[in-house]
Amino acid sequence: MAFDIVAYKTTAAPVRIDDLDIDSAFIDRPLSADALRCLRYMSDIESHTICYLRDLLVTPSHADPQVTTFLTMWALEEFWHGEALAKVLAVHGVPTEDEHIRQVRLRLGWRDRMAPIEQALLANIVGEAYIAVHMSWGAINEWSTHVAYSRLAELEQHPVLTELLERIMRQESRHAAFYASQARDRLEASKRARRLTRFALRLFWAPVGTGLMPKEDTAFITRHLLGGEVGARLIDQLDQKIARLPGMAGMSLVSRATAKYLRAARPALAAA
Repeated sequence: MAFDIVAYKTTAAPVRIDDLDIDSAFIDRPLSADALRCLRYMSDIESHTICYLRDLLVTPSHADPQVTTFLTMWALEEFWHGEALAKVLAVHGVPTEDEHIRQVRLRLGWRDRMAPIEQALLANIVGEAYIAVHMSWGAINEWSTHVAYSRLAELEQHPVLTELLERIMRQESRHAAFYASQARDRLEASKRARRLTRFALRLFWAPVGTGLMPKEDTAFITRHLLGGEVGARLIDQLDQKIARLPGMAGMSLVSRATAKYLRAARPALAAA
């Protein structure tokens, strides 16, 4: 079923939080240290969306009006996800102000400065087929993010956190729907796009936040949210979704990518 971009652009909006009593809810019942560490990771990623958008706009994706319409609204909603999570963190005394966000970006150093140049060179050499890679990558990241929010709500069992995350997840579901719809159409239409996307995902895809966040934080959140039998089932479900994209069967992408982070987390867990 085609994604209705007109309906999306007319209903995209900041996630609503004005009716949630965030201050008293988390003062009366603060979140666990593990949950706060997860939220710190998530908030930093959401707040970095505008930098991802910068990199995408130097690729062939910028020439497609439906894609750019979506990306405009996507960046808006993702910004407000970061702001909403930052409010929860602030109640717990976790830094969330502009200086923190600036430091997250500055610690990337030369990698941040080179990212748009690398994207522009590679994507424009590849051409139109690059958009299929972008759309497939986006779908996988949105599916993964939705799973992470859902699992955190399940683990923490905090009513206000759950309500907030469910609101964010509803918006993330629409993001995933756009990416997946575009990915399927583009992959079905082009053998070259399928081959290129499969190659790029197998070689470069990693859990959301890899490269932006410290490796130990990626290992922690992977173990906390995707460890154990429940995590194994969630990973398998993600791999099954990816396998249903045209030409993407049999990769076990999430399983392979998370395995090293689960292994990396074990020494820290044992030490604790």
